[in-house]
Amino acid sequence: MNRKACHIKVSGRVTGVGFRWSALEKTKTLPSISGYIRNIGYGEVEAFVQGATSDVDTMTSWLLSGPPLARVDSFSISDTPVDESIERFEIR
Repeated sequence: MNRKACHIKVSGRVTGVGFRWSALEKTKTLPSISGYIRNIGYGEVEAFVQGATSDVDTMTSWLLSGPPLARVDSFSISDTPVDESIERFEIR
C-alpha cells in the first residue's frame, strides 16, 4: 500500500462549528487514516493526516470544505514524513 502524510492548516469559520468532530467522523469511513486535528487559535485548525494515498486525498478534499456550517477561507498543505508511532486519528 502506498502511504503518504500531510500537514494541513485550515482557517475561516472552522471553530465552534463541529469541524474537528466532523473530521473525526469522516475518518471512520477511511480505514487507513491516522493522525490528529486540533484548534491552533480562533478560526484556525491544524491537521496531520496519514494513510493510504487515496484515503489521504479523500480526507484532504473533505477538509477543503468541512462540515455544513464551516467556511474555509484559507487552506495550506505540505507533505511530511509518515509517523509510524501514530496509529489512530484523534482530536487533540
